[in-house]
Amino acid sequence: MGNQTKVTEFILLGLSNDPQMQIFLFLVFLVVYLITLLANMVIMLVVRTDSHLHTPMYFFLSHLSFVDICYSSAIVPKMLWNFLAEHKTISVNGCFAQMFFFFLPAATEIFILSAMAYDRYAAICDPLRYMEKMSKGVCALLVSGAWAMGFINATLNTVFALKLHFCGPNQISHFSCELPSLLPLSCTDTVTNHMVLFTSVVILGSSSFLFTLVSYIHIISTILRIRSAEGRRKAFSTCSSHLIVVGLLYLTALFQYTKPSSVSSLLLDEMFSLQYSILTPMLNPIIYSLKNRKVKTAVGKMLGKFKFFKSF
Repeated sequence: MGNQTKVTEFILLGLSNDPQMQIFLFLVFLVVYLITLLANMVIMLVVRTDSHLHTPMYFFLSHLSFVDICYSSAIVPKMLWNFLAEHKTISVNGCFAQMFFFFLPAATEIFILSAMAYDRYAAICDPLRYMEKMSKGVCALLVSGAWAMGFINATLNTVFALKLHFCGPNQISHFSCELPSLLPLSCTDTVTNHMVLFTSVVILGSSSFLFTLVSYIHIISTILRIRSAEGRRKAFSTCSSHLIVVGLLYLTALFQYTKPSSVSSLLLDEMFSLQYSILTPMLNPIIYSLKNRKVKTAVGKMLGKFKFFKSF
């Protein structure tokens, strides 16, 4: 350690070294980021302004949109900057900060999705006690708990990462400072970091997944007991958007952080990271808008208030 130079910044190699491809990727991800911001802000605005959406389901949806904005903003702005920058660097402290603000909304999102699953369970399986089970206090407690779990997860992994020493090389084979890409660059032992990361992902991910799974086992069982086909269709339609969003997140994020090293590859890692950190925050509000009649109606009413849209 005494003869080695301490690293003060990292180089993010990104998705491509070709200058023309980098300009193309900049334009693509700029559009994706703008759609993410606009779509999620629209969801938050219509939920706040439309009295028909002042229910627990849409309360959680507005918080999910806010989390998605935070999630995407932790990664994409620096990514866009590096597409155009000659020196694609990030300071060590900046890298740890990005890691923290990546872990925070990531864990928060999976627990908000679990709260949304519980909300659907209460609405379908016990409708007579729905308002009692999903009171304002309960909803606020569930969202606060989600943020608390996200903060614990982010703090735990970041604190242990701060104990690492980096003395070269300093090239991260990724477009962001995700911990699995950072650990191989450390010149100190990373066994503890791998254990903390794996344990936190397994405990938080599996507990959230099992909570969601149990909720949907009860939901599906209840739906199947509904006699009319129209009743079953209406009941299931209230859950379909949530199921798609949960599937997009769990199939990529959990596999990425729990897969064995023998199946790891740079291309696979980048594809999964793009899916859960950049594409999912854009797709979530679109899925809910397309699959939810009340959201579509509220967005249409909001746009209808602007004379600019009426003139075309």
